[in-house]
Amino acid sequence: MYQWLTVFSYLEEFLQAALLTLEVTLLAFALAVVLAIAAALGRDSHRAVLRLVAGFYVEAIRNTPVLLQIFVAYFAIPAMGINLTAFAAGIIALGVNVGAYLAEVFRAGISSVPTGQIEAAGILGLNQHTIFTRVVLPQALRNVYPAVINNLIQILLGTSLLSAIALPELTGTALTINSRTLIFLPVFAMALVLYLVLSNGLSFIGALIGRVAFKPALVLPKANLGARLVARRAASARKKEMAT
Repeated sequence: MYQWLTVFSYLEEFLQAALLTLEVTLLAFALAVVLAIAAALGRDSHRAVLRLVAGFYVEAIRNTPVLLQIFVAYFAIPAMGINLTAFAAGIIALGVNVGAYLAEVFRAGISSVPTGQIEAAGILGLNQHTIFTRVVLPQALRNVYPAVINNLIQILLGTSLLSAIALPELTGTALTINSRTLIFLPVFAMALVLYLVLSNGLSFIGALIGRVAFKPALVLPKANLGARLVARRAASARKKEMAT
Protein backbone atom coordinates (compact mmCIF):
# COMPACT_ATOMS: atom_id res chain seq x y z
CA MET A 1 0.00 0.00 0.00
CA TYR A 2 2.83 2.38 0.86
CA GLN A 3 4.41 1.79 -2.55
CA TRP A 4 1.21 2.76 -4.37
CA LEU A 5 0.85 5.91 -2.26
CA THR A 6 4.41 6.82 -3.19
CA VAL A 7 3.68 6.35 -6.88
CA PHE A 8 0.47 8.42 -6.68
CA SER A 9 2.53 11.28 -5.27
CA TYR A 10 4.13 11.42 -8.75
CA LEU A 11 0.73 11.55 -10.48
CA GLU A 12 1.27 15.09 -11.76
CA GLU A 13 4.51 14.07 -13.46
CA PHE A 14 2.78 11.07 -15.03
CA LEU A 15 -0.04 13.25 -16.36
CA GLN A 16 2.38 15.80 -17.80
CA ALA A 17 4.25 12.95 -19.50
CA ALA A 18 0.96 11.60 -20.86
CA LEU A 19 0.12 15.01 -22.33
CA LEU A 20 3.57 15.22 -23.92
CA THR A 21 3.11 11.72 -25.33
CA LEU A 22 -0.23 12.72 -26.82
CA GLU A 23 1.22 15.92 -28.29
CA VAL A 24 4.09 14.05 -29.96
CA THR A 25 1.63 11.45 -31.26
CA LEU A 26 -0.70 13.96 -32.91
CA LEU A 27 2.08 16.07 -34.44
CA ALA A 28 3.92 13.02 -35.76
CA PHE A 29 0.65 11.66 -37.16
CA ALA A 30 -0.02 14.93 -39.00
CA LEU A 31 3.47 14.79 -40.53
CA ALA A 32 2.99 11.11 -41.42
CA VAL A 33 -0.27 11.80 -43.26
CA VAL A 34 1.29 14.57 -45.35
CA LEU A 35 4.31 12.44 -46.25
CA ALA A 36 2.13 9.41 -46.93
CA ILE A 37 -0.14 11.20 -49.39
CA ALA A 38 2.86 12.72 -51.18
CA ALA A 39 4.65 9.36 -51.36
CA ALA A 40 1.52 7.51 -52.51
CA LEU A 41 1.01 10.00 -55.33
CA GLY A 42 4.72 9.89 -56.16
CA ARG A 43 4.78 6.10 -56.45
CA ASP A 44 1.93 6.19 -58.97
CA SER A 45 3.26 9.24 -60.81
CA HIS A 46 3.97 9.22 -64.54
CA ARG A 47 7.35 10.82 -63.83
CA ALA A 48 10.16 8.34 -63.23
CA VAL A 49 12.03 10.69 -60.88
CA LEU A 50 9.04 10.99 -58.54
CA ARG A 51 8.50 7.23 -58.59
CA LEU A 52 12.17 6.65 -57.78
CA VAL A 53 12.27 9.14 -54.90
CA ALA A 54 9.00 7.93 -53.38
CA GLY A 55 9.99 4.29 -53.77
CA PHE A 56 13.37 4.87 -52.16
CA TYR A 57 11.75 6.67 -49.22
CA VAL A 58 9.20 3.91 -48.60
CA GLU A 59 11.65 1.02 -48.94
CA ALA A 60 14.46 2.66 -46.97
CA ILE A 61 12.23 3.54 -44.02
CA ARG A 62 10.25 0.31 -43.93
CA ASN A 63 13.40 -1.82 -43.98
CA THR A 64 15.36 -0.08 -41.23
CA PRO A 65 14.72 -0.07 -37.46
CA VAL A 66 12.66 2.82 -36.11
CA LEU A 67 15.03 3.18 -33.14
CA LEU A 68 17.93 3.71 -35.54
CA GLN A 69 15.87 6.35 -37.37
CA ILE A 70 15.31 8.13 -34.05
CA PHE A 71 19.06 8.13 -33.40
CA VAL A 72 19.70 9.51 -36.89
CA ALA A 73 17.22 12.33 -36.31
CA TYR A 74 18.61 13.19 -32.87
CA PHE A 75 22.35 12.62 -33.32
CA ALA A 76 23.21 12.58 -37.04
CA ILE A 77 21.16 15.54 -38.26
CA PRO A 78 22.59 17.95 -35.61
CA ALA A 79 26.05 16.79 -36.69
CA MET A 80 25.26 18.37 -40.08
CA GLY A 81 24.56 21.72 -38.44
CA ILE A 82 20.80 21.41 -37.96
CA ASN A 83 20.05 21.55 -34.26
CA LEU A 84 17.00 19.58 -33.15
CA THR A 85 15.54 19.13 -29.69
CA ALA A 86 14.53 15.66 -28.54
CA PHE A 87 10.91 16.75 -29.01
CA ALA A 88 11.43 17.80 -32.64
CA ALA A 89 13.63 14.81 -33.46
CA GLY A 90 11.03 12.44 -32.04
CA ILE A 91 8.22 13.98 -34.09
CA ILE A 92 10.28 13.87 -37.28
CA ALA A 93 11.48 10.29 -36.75
CA LEU A 94 8.06 8.86 -35.91
CA GLY A 95 6.32 10.90 -38.61
CA VAL A 96 8.78 9.82 -41.30
CA ASN A 97 8.60 6.19 -40.15
CA VAL A 98 4.84 5.83 -40.06
CA GLY A 99 4.50 7.95 -43.20
CA ALA A 100 6.27 5.21 -45.17
CA TYR A 101 3.77 2.61 -43.98
CA LEU A 102 0.79 4.90 -44.50
CA ALA A 103 2.00 5.62 -48.03
CA GLU A 104 1.22 2.03 -49.04
CA VAL A 105 -2.10 2.22 -47.20
CA PHE A 106 -3.13 5.37 -49.09
CA ARG A 107 -1.81 3.95 -52.33
CA ALA A 108 -4.03 0.90 -51.89
CA GLY A 109 -6.98 3.15 -51.06
CA ILE A 110 -6.45 5.28 -54.16
CA SER A 111 -6.15 2.17 -56.32
CA SER A 112 -9.45 0.87 -54.90
CA VAL A 113 -11.40 3.77 -56.47
CA PRO A 114 -12.97 2.53 -59.74
CA THR A 115 -11.24 3.99 -62.78
CA GLY A 116 -14.63 4.51 -64.40
CA GLN A 117 -15.46 7.20 -61.85
CA ILE A 118 -12.19 9.00 -62.54
CA GLU A 119 -12.78 8.82 -66.28
CA ALA A 120 -16.35 10.07 -65.87
CA ALA A 121 -15.13 13.02 -63.81
CA GLY A 122 -12.64 13.86 -66.55
CA ILE A 123 -15.37 13.71 -69.19
CA LEU A 124 -17.40 16.18 -67.12
CA GLY A 125 -14.52 18.65 -67.42
CA LEU A 126 -13.11 18.43 -63.90
CA ASN A 127 -9.39 19.15 -63.58
CA GLN A 128 -6.95 16.72 -61.96
CA HIS A 129 -6.91 18.55 -58.63
CA THR A 130 -10.70 18.55 -58.34
CA ILE A 131 -10.92 14.90 -59.37
CA PHE A 132 -8.44 13.92 -56.68
CA THR A 133 -9.91 16.03 -53.85
CA ARG A 134 -13.62 15.51 -54.65
CA VAL A 135 -13.75 12.05 -56.21
CA VAL A 136 -10.69 9.97 -55.34
CA LEU A 137 -9.62 11.12 -51.87
CA PRO A 138 -13.01 10.87 -50.07
CA GLN A 139 -13.54 7.28 -51.26
CA ALA A 140 -9.94 6.27 -50.66
CA LEU A 141 -9.99 7.72 -47.15
CA ARG A 142 -13.13 5.80 -46.28
CA ASN A 143 -11.56 2.55 -47.53
CA VAL A 144 -8.37 2.97 -45.53
CA TYR A 145 -9.71 4.80 -42.47
CA PRO A 146 -9.47 1.82 -40.06
CA ALA A 147 -5.85 1.23 -41.10
CA VAL A 148 -5.07 4.93 -40.64
CA ILE A 149 -6.41 4.85 -37.07
CA ASN A 150 -4.35 1.73 -36.38
CA ASN A 151 -1.23 3.59 -37.50
CA LEU A 152 -2.14 6.47 -35.20
CA ILE A 153 -2.16 4.00 -32.30
CA GLN A 154 1.19 2.63 -33.47
CA ILE A 155 2.66 6.13 -33.27
CA LEU A 156 1.35 6.45 -29.72
CA LEU A 157 2.99 3.19 -28.71
CA GLY A 158 6.14 4.09 -30.63
CA THR A 159 6.66 7.20 -28.52
CA SER A 160 7.99 4.90 -25.81
CA LEU A 161 11.18 4.57 -27.89
CA LEU A 162 11.82 8.30 -27.46
CA SER A 163 12.95 7.60 -23.91
CA ALA A 164 16.20 6.53 -25.59
CA ILE A 165 16.89 10.19 -26.48
CA ALA A 166 15.87 11.47 -23.02
CA LEU A 167 12.46 12.83 -24.00
CA PRO A 168 10.33 12.85 -20.81
CA GLU A 169 7.33 11.10 -22.36
CA LEU A 170 5.41 8.41 -20.51
CA THR A 171 7.99 5.62 -20.62
CA GLY A 172 10.90 7.98 -19.99
CA THR A 173 9.12 9.49 -16.99
CA ALA A 174 8.34 6.02 -15.63
CA LEU A 175 12.02 5.08 -15.90
CA THR A 176 13.05 8.29 -14.12
CA ILE A 177 10.56 7.79 -11.29
CA ASN A 178 11.57 4.15 -10.99
CA SER A 179 15.23 5.17 -10.63
CA ARG A 180 14.25 7.50 -7.77
CA THR A 181 11.97 5.14 -5.89
CA LEU A 182 13.05 1.63 -6.99
CA ILE A 183 9.37 0.70 -6.93
CA PHE A 184 9.06 -1.34 -10.08
CA LEU A 185 5.57 -2.80 -10.30
CA PRO A 186 3.45 0.24 -9.25
CA VAL A 187 5.48 2.65 -11.40
CA PHE A 188 5.22 0.67 -14.61
CA ALA A 189 1.64 -0.34 -13.83
CA MET A 190 0.76 3.35 -13.70
CA ALA A 191 2.42 3.90 -17.09
CA LEU A 192 0.60 0.87 -18.48
CA VAL A 193 -2.77 2.19 -17.33
CA LEU A 194 -2.11 5.60 -18.89
CA TYR A 195 -1.10 4.01 -22.20
CA LEU A 196 -4.34 2.01 -22.16
CA VAL A 197 -6.35 5.16 -21.48
CA LEU A 198 -4.63 7.07 -24.28
CA SER A 199 -4.84 4.28 -26.87
CA ASN A 200 -8.46 3.44 -26.16
CA GLY A 201 -9.33 7.14 -26.00
CA LEU A 202 -7.83 7.76 -29.44
CA SER A 203 -9.56 4.67 -30.82
CA PHE A 204 -12.89 5.82 -29.39
CA ILE A 205 -12.52 9.29 -30.88
CA GLY A 206 -11.48 7.76 -34.20
CA ALA A 207 -14.55 5.54 -34.19
CA LEU A 208 -16.80 8.52 -33.48
CA ILE A 209 -15.22 10.49 -36.32
CA GLY A 210 -15.77 7.50 -38.62
CA ARG A 211 -19.46 7.49 -37.77
CA VAL A 212 -19.89 11.24 -38.24
CA ALA A 213 -17.60 11.96 -41.20
CA PHE A 214 -18.68 9.12 -43.47
CA LYS A 215 -22.15 8.41 -44.85
CA PRO A 216 -23.28 5.72 -44.25
CA ALA A 217 -21.60 5.63 -40.85
CA LEU A 218 -18.30 3.79 -40.75
CA VAL A 219 -17.85 1.54 -37.71
CA LEU A 220 -14.30 0.43 -36.97
CA PRO A 221 -13.49 -3.21 -36.19
CA LYS A 222 -14.07 -4.17 -32.56
CA ALA A 223 -10.37 -4.29 -31.72
CA ASN A 224 -10.49 -2.20 -28.55
CA LEU A 225 -12.76 -0.85 -25.87
CA GLY A 226 -13.49 2.45 -27.64
CA ALA A 227 -14.50 0.80 -30.89
CA ARG A 228 -16.62 -1.75 -29.04
CA LEU A 229 -18.54 0.99 -27.26
CA VAL A 230 -19.24 2.82 -30.52
CA ALA A 231 -20.29 -0.39 -32.24
CA ARG A 232 -22.57 -1.27 -29.34
CA ARG A 233 -24.26 2.13 -29.48
CA ALA A 234 -24.69 1.87 -33.26
CA ALA A 235 -26.27 -1.57 -32.92
CA SER A 236 -28.61 -0.30 -30.19
CA ALA A 237 -29.67 2.64 -32.37
CA ARG A 238 -30.40 0.30 -35.31
CA LYS A 239 -32.54 -1.91 -33.07
CA LYS A 240 -34.56 1.10 -31.90
CA GLU A 241 -35.10 2.21 -35.50
CA MET A 242 -36.30 -1.26 -36.44
CA ALA A 243 -38.63 -1.38 -33.43
CA THR A 244 -40.25 1.90 -34.40
